[in-house]
Amino acid sequence: MNGNFRVASICIVFLGIAVCFITAGQIHADETKAFSKSTYTFKTVDQRKLKADVYRREDAKARSVIVWLHGGALIMGSRSGIPKQLQELAKQHDFVIVSLDYRLAPEAQLNEIIEDLKDGLRWVRESGAKLFEADPSRLVVAGASADGYLALMSGIVAEPRAIAIVSYWGFGDIDGDWTTKPNEDYRKGKLIDKDVAWAGVGQQVLTSTNKTNGRGRATFFLYLKQTGQWVNAVSGFDPEKDREKLTPFCPIRNVTPKYPPTLFLHGTADKDVPVGQSIAMDAELKRHGVSHELITIEGGGHSLWGGDREKINQAFKRSTEYIREQLTK
Repeated sequence: MNGNFRVASICIVFLGIAVCFITAGQIHADETKAFSKSTYTFKTVDQRKLKADVYRREDAKARSVIVWLHGGALIMGSRSGIPKQLQELAKQHDFVIVSLDYRLAPEAQLNEIIEDLKDGLRWVRESGAKLFEADPSRLVVAGASADGYLALMSGIVAEPRAIAIVSYWGFGDIDGDWTTKPNEDYRKGKLIDKDVAWAGVGQQVLTSTNKTNGRGRATFFLYLKQTGQWVNAVSGFDPEKDREKLTPFCPIRNVTPKYPPTLFLHGTADKDVPVGQSIAMDAELKRHGVSHELITIEGGGHSLWGGDREKINQAFKRSTEYIREQLTK
């Protein structure tokens, strides 16, 4: 995997099976002395504070904004990680990076997660100029895996829309066979018992995970992949009986000509999120006359692991160029 981008699949082994989820390299203060980080609360729900980490140069100039959404199947992850290449992009071109919290499933359901996304983006637009000299008219949303999905969701739920979206191995529908049927690759080892799986979640609403609480949630995620229960767990809807209720949460069913320009990056051998998800979204944007780019990495798995390193480097370079182009038009 490209060390510069520092997005990686972190694998925790349970019962002989590797559970992989997306994380990102940290921004360390000693590496980014020209940048400073400020943390704000953008929303409080039932005494749970949802926060945003804001990275920018310490000056008073209005800066374009990259909103980063972390990965983790909507169940795991943390706002504390920022991909290295986005960090370098922001440093070189003086962009602001905002990394947002959201409540995690299954304690919070998908409609609540989407509300957190909308509220976070609204906060950046309404308060960003005053709090951290953001230019709210120039905003790109980017995310990886399930948060590539949230980035795509921003194109249908956020008003005003971002000027562009970057989806790293994300998806446009949540109720296809790839989520509602057992994933055979996850069933090659010992199967997780339902009671064991659910014992790792449900205690309290979380906005981030760590080594302490992450293991149980990773086991829960593995169970959901083994059983095809992910949609039920994160949304509360039965995908067979409640398809229409899930339609508002499927970007591919809600694309219009007003959808933001979008770049997709995906591996052709991704066994977690099929590359067909990005291909289908790309085709739908084309059908509606929306500007779009699709980059696929032959043989790349989830987070592009296994693909040609040079081509991966080129793909990540193009993704940062794309963001720069959109923010400096």
